Amino acid sequence: MGVIDIKLPHVDAVVQDVITEEQAQFFLENGFLVIRNVIRGEELSLAQAEMQKLVDQGMAEELDHPDFMYGVGVKSGQPILRRVEYVIEKSDPMKVLLGHPFILRTVEKLQGVNFIPTWDSMVLKAPNEGVIVPWHRDAAVPEGCTDPRPIFNVDFYLDEADLQTCLWVIPGTNRWSAEEADNRIKQPGFSTDDAIPVPMQPGDVILHNIEVLHGSPAGDGNPLRRTVYYEFRPGEIEAEFGPHTLEYLALKQHMLYDCIERRKQAAYTQGETPFEYKPQGGFAIHEAKKPEQYRYAHGDYWRRKVEFVQRQGRSKDRN
Repeated sequence: MGVIDIKLPHVDAVVQDVITEEQAQFFLENGFLVIRNVIRGEELSLAQAEMQKLVDQGMAEELDHPDFMYGVGVKSGQPILRRVEYVIEKSDPMKVLLGHPFILRTVEKLQGVNFIPTWDSMVLKAPNEGVIVPWHRDAAVPEGCTDPRPIFNVDFYLDEADLQTCLWVIPGTNRWSAEEADNRIKQPGFSTDDAIPVPMQPGDVILHNIEVLHGSPAGDGNPLRRTVYYEFRPGEIEAEFGPHTLEYLALKQHMLYDCIERRKQAAYTQGETPFEYKPQGGFAIHEAKKPEQYRYAHGDYWRRKVEFVQRQGRSKDRN
């Protein structure tokens, strides 16, 4: 158990439309924030069923497909499905989920009106074969960037994550230097003396900064844990520093518009107040276009191909 004494704010999407200023400040200082009850009822059931199809597909055999990534099972030593990329392309409920108004209002509050959806994936711990996720940062803020707005992931939990399977976080490490983070990562084993566990229920969400240190220990007898990850970045940071091209940003904006419209039409979202995406300045979209696809491969829109290959290599060891 960790020895960190930190009081988590209670954030409940049932009774709030967006996070409060105090909750936003907690996230900025600590690098993570738990939001309860984001996905509920029919939407949760649909998301669970849709993602289980991908789990079953990837577990039936080791697929030779770039979107399906495998680790080594703790018990069996065999290849075990651990990650599926581009879930929005593979599932209509995942498209609708991208338009979730509470989440988008929260992203806008933290990143500004010109935010861009970047990555989408599902990470899982297979039953009885939980693969260890060592302490890590997802990525680094681009070199030379002094914009204080956070780049972060939205983690949608489809299954319960108890102390055996949950994420562990080292609060405040999003504000550490690269050297400080590297020194902590290099410590042997999965020490939790300076960390806290983050148990979750189905439908709950964690926001986590790409620079906060997090991970999870190997599972032994663990149940299935599926988590969908959507990453968002301020458009101004992406435009100046990348890693994606400017063409990619516009394509993902049109995809976001489409997913917001899909959410308006979904039977199980009736009664909620839709999010209005209104980017400004050079990011303004005067007429939304139907996206040609929902899988804009990062490597096709990466400014520096060598960096993309390096990042892909690192991602195989993380979730």
